Amino acid sequence: MLPVFILASMVVLGVSTVMAVFTNSLIIAVNIIDKVQGRSLSPSDIIMVTLCISNILFQFIMLVNDYVSFLETDLYFSYEVYVIFTVLLILPVYCSFWFTVCLSVNYYLQIIIFSHPILIRLKIGVSQLVPQLLIASVFMAMATGVPAAWNFYRDPQGLNISSNMTMEIFVPKLNIIYLLPSNLISCSLPLVLVGIANVLIIKSLVTHTHKSDRNTKGDLSARAEGRVRAARTISCLLILYLSFYISEILVFIDAFPPNSPGFCTCLMVIYSYSPAQSVVLIFGSPKLKQVSLSLLHCTGGANKEKPKTPKVLFIKLRIKKTVPEK
Repeated sequence: MLPVFILASMVVLGVSTVMAVFTNSLIIAVNIIDKVQGRSLSPSDIIMVTLCISNILFQFIMLVNDYVSFLETDLYFSYEVYVIFTVLLILPVYCSFWFTVCLSVNYYLQIIIFSHPILIRLKIGVSQLVPQLLIASVFMAMATGVPAAWNFYRDPQGLNISSNMTMEIFVPKLNIIYLLPSNLISCSLPLVLVGIANVLIIKSLVTHTHKSDRNTKGDLSARAEGRVRAARTISCLLILYLSFYISEILVFIDAFPPNSPGFCTCLMVIYSYSPAQSVVLIFGSPKLKQVSLSLLHCTGGANKEKPKTPKVLFIKLRIKKTVPEK
């Protein structure tokens, strides 16, 4: 029988995969329906759809990767299989990071008011630049992720079989000469760019808030609400990004022994990254939030019992006419 830690990890990963597929597919489906109905998709919608596709791919690859590592350890740590799984995991992660940069920059260009002519043209033409930015993101991820296949080496490690017997096994590991520059380009650099966009949006939110942003009732205007919503969304994405990045590094460098609380925490953060990111995107978009709440309302209403029709008792009154005496 499998250890409790492995069983628990498999269950958590399975649940997170179901949640990730549902939430990311919801975002994709809503935007596809809008497109079919003739509505034009905004640059943010296009980026979110691409990001959700990347998240679904990553979640499925991670599911297969970890299940094989749990159930078929010998097969998983064979050189060819380990290299294939590692490259397949790196590509959607790098793509997700660069897509997050595209979304952050798009929010920045859409919300900030510019006075320079070049920035004004960039702001107006951002919808035409989005496909090129997404293609460039995929190219950057492939340029830094695919070379991993040629940068593995066999690291000999001792495996204790019994108290007086040790077997030497060779575990494939990435070369530090490749790992350092690829992480700087496709992990650290996107993180810095998202952080800069977040700081600029928050700065604009603080410095440009004045009386004209509120109506007579004191409520924020649509533009001010958009700035607040964008700042909140990018801040949450940045926190998720940073948590996922740190957890991946800690797991990769074996900072915690397996089955330890620190290792379990890192694993849970990695497993929950895709569904948490999609939930942030849903609540950051009024359209997606409304559809999600409507689905929850319908699901909750379906489970409730139909109210019973109250019985109304009708009482028939007989009125006796009396003839007044003369």
